[in-house]
Amino acid sequence: MARLVRVSEGGAILGFVLCVLCAACSRQPSGPAGGGQASSRETASPLAAALPETVSSAGAEMVLVRGGEFQMGDEEGIDTAPVHKVMVSSFYIDRHEVTQSVYEKLMGKNPSRRKGPENPVERVRWREAIAFCNARSETEGLRPCYDVKTGECDFSADGYRLPTEAEWEFACRGGSEDSYYFGNDPRQLKSHAWARPNAGRKTHPVGQLRPNELGIFDMSGNVWEWCNDWYQVDYYGESPATDPRGPAEGEKKVLRGGAFSSGPESCTSAARNCDEPGFADACVASDDFGFRCVRRADPGERDPQNP
Repeated sequence: MARLVRVSEGGAILGFVLCVLCAACSRQPSGPAGGGQASSRETASPLAAALPETVSSAGAEMVLVRGGEFQMGDEEGIDTAPVHKVMVSSFYIDRHEVTQSVYEKLMGKNPSRRKGPENPVERVRWREAIAFCNARSETEGLRPCYDVKTGECDFSADGYRLPTEAEWEFACRGGSEDSYYFGNDPRQLKSHAWARPNAGRKTHPVGQLRPNELGIFDMSGNVWEWCNDWYQVDYYGESPATDPRGPAEGEKKVLRGGAFSSGPESCTSAARNCDEPGFADACVASDDFGFRCVRRADPGERDPQNP
C-alpha cells in the first residue's frame, strides 16, 4: 500500500500504553455531525480506558507508550521496504497534533494559513518545530534536547523533541500490522482521518475523528508530522534493530501520516514523505506540515497520577 510520496503532493504488541482522558483536561469533539466522530473515552481500548494518562503542564495531553517490538515498513513501497523488526523504548507522545493556540501561546506567533485555535499549527519548518520543543522544555523546567543552530538532538535529555520515525510508526500502529491502524480498507479512512476524500481542502480541529487503539488522534491526515530523522530512501536496509534514529546526515527530514491534501495511499502507517528542514528566516513551509512532540520515559516508569 505505501509508496514513495512526492513533496509536491500537498506541499506489536498490545498493552504497551497507558492512556485515558483526564477529566480536567478532556476535549469533547465539536465537529460536524455524522460519520465517525468520537471522544477518546468512547473509542480507546479497554486497557487504555481503565488507566490514567499523563498531562503536561504546557496544556497538551500525552500518552505513555510502553516499549516493545513491531514490524516496521511495507514491502510494497519504494522507500518502506524491507519490513524489519524494530525494538522501541518507552516514550510519551502528544495525544494531539500541536494546535495553533498552544503554539502561539508559547512562541508568540501563529504561522498557519488556515486559522483556528484548535486546528493543528501548519506552515512550520522542521527547525521551527525543534525550537518549539526547546521552548516547551524550558517552560516546564526540563532540559532541552536540541542545539537549534546545528539541529543535533540529545536523546538523554528529559525535555521534548520530535519523534524518531520508528517511534512515530510504533505509536501510529498501536499494535496493528495492517496498512492502516484501523485495518486495510481505505474506505474507513474518513472515520479516522481528515484527508482528500473528506477534508474539504482544509485542516480541522484536532480530536474530532476516531483515535487509534492507543487513544491517539489524527495520526493519519490533517497535517503531515515532522520526525527527528534525516530521510534516506533505502535506510530500512541498514536500520539498527533497537531504537533507530535515522541516518547521521542528509538533506531532508522525514514527515509522516499524510494530510488533509493527501490521498489514502499517503495516509498508511508506513507511508513516508520528506522535505528540507529550513531555517527561521527562510520562506514559509507547506500549509500541510505540522508536528507533535515526544519525550523519553524510563522502561518501567508508571504514570505519576497512578504510582
